[in-house]
Amino acid sequence: MDGFLNLNKPQHFTSHDCVAKLRRIFNTKKIGHGGTLDPLATGVLPIAVGKATRLLQFLPTQKAYQATIKFGIVTATDDLEGEIISQQSAFDLTLEKITPYLQDFIGEIEQYPPAYSAIKKDGKKLYELARKGEVIDIPKRQVIVTNIEVLNWQKGEFPELTINIHCGGGTYIRSIARDLGEKIGTGATLALLNRTLSCGMGIENSYTFEDIIELKNNGNFQLINLDYPLQHLPDIYLGEEESNRWDLGQKIIVEGDYLEPIYRTYNHNSEFMGISELIINDTVKIIKPKIVLKIPSK
Repeated sequence: MDGFLNLNKPQHFTSHDCVAKLRRIFNTKKIGHGGTLDPLATGVLPIAVGKATRLLQFLPTQKAYQATIKFGIVTATDDLEGEIISQQSAFDLTLEKITPYLQDFIGEIEQYPPAYSAIKKDGKKLYELARKGEVIDIPKRQVIVTNIEVLNWQKGEFPELTINIHCGGGTYIRSIARDLGEKIGTGATLALLNRTLSCGMGIENSYTFEDIIELKNNGNFQLINLDYPLQHLPDIYLGEEESNRWDLGQKIIVEGDYLEPIYRTYNHNSEFMGISELIINDTVKIIKPKIVLKIPSK
């Protein structure tokens, strides 16, 4: 089995749990995932099976989330999974007061990742250090948020704001919730998170574990083609002789308006062979095999 799967991750599953369960369902060990989701989060978790695991690094990085932020509560993990650090009524908070602050989180912004995250520092994951009670100097990181849209406002002692967020890879929505609460002065934490887009895969085309098991038992389950999530990359087609040489790992001289560093590569039968890297030496353009998938002979 080789291809991708758009999994709708259930709540309280880690990304590692999902991979382990799919390994049992498909009876194969070669499965990986793109873009980790916290246990509290649900939604799109891109899964690679077989040869697709070698292509995860080339998938598009844009992501989208539907997030619910609860005001008046601050937790150790910046979501409702963690210990409550402080709590105060935010009954008088209004959407009109919050809205102007949302603009501060759009564009190229700096954020501190949550202390309880999988980011590594000195070879150890931050959550491992945090659980030991160690004081952690967490470096800021640059991330890009392209849009924030308000979906719902729920008043109460601990009011909740639901928003859509479109962002680049590496963005922590928990950090946005925490930092928004700090700006407003009430504190806040992430209450719910549903990822609606990741690696070019949308929530509307995702499958639950139950869907996958039912389709597999009925003989109707199919993985997403290896090259389908890579449509954002330019393509290059080779002749028969060039295809054979490329498949053996040899470099190929090409002519044309090739300027991008990475290409989806197809053989003379329009079969996807893998990923090429473009090298320009003076005026000569060369494509070098970067990922060779070794298509079986027909």
